[in-house]
Amino acid sequence: MGEKKVDPYTAGQIALARPVIRAMSALNTWVYRLSGGRIGGRFLRGAPVLLLTTVGRRTGRARTTPLLYLKDGENLLIVASQGGLPTHPVWFLNLEAHPDVEIQIGSERRAMRARRASAPEKATLWPKLTAMYCDFDDYQARTQRDIPVVILSPR
Repeated sequence: MGEKKVDPYTAGQIALARPVIRAMSALNTWVYRLSGGRIGGRFLRGAPVLLLTTVGRRTGRARTTPLLYLKDGENLLIVASQGGLPTHPVWFLNLEAHPDVEIQIGSERRAMRARRASAPEKATLWPKLTAMYCDFDDYQARTQRDIPVVILSPR
């Protein structure tokens, strides 16, 4: 995991990345909901996208984020990569505080319970995730933090 050498982001790249990610996520969420996932439901190389709604750990308000996912039996796997930025994404911090979440795939919504994969689970799941979206390896190589894999299970 993460043996590739990729330079970490500079302070300027980080400052630019955060508002760009926020704006692109808001646009993707709006288009996804409007089209029932027909637009915005796939990312680069065909990776599938879901909408994850968490409860804000500080505000208590619903927050929705488009994320790549992988089906694993009845569970869904998501990755808190944030493109390899040095901090965990806000949605991950929110679901750690409030693990009951809602997901939307296409026009279908489901209640799920989120938990961080253990180190042995991540070791097993990571190759499957990078087979779906190879850039996850670059993201892990770019950052010092251990990028979390999150397992979403039906409630």
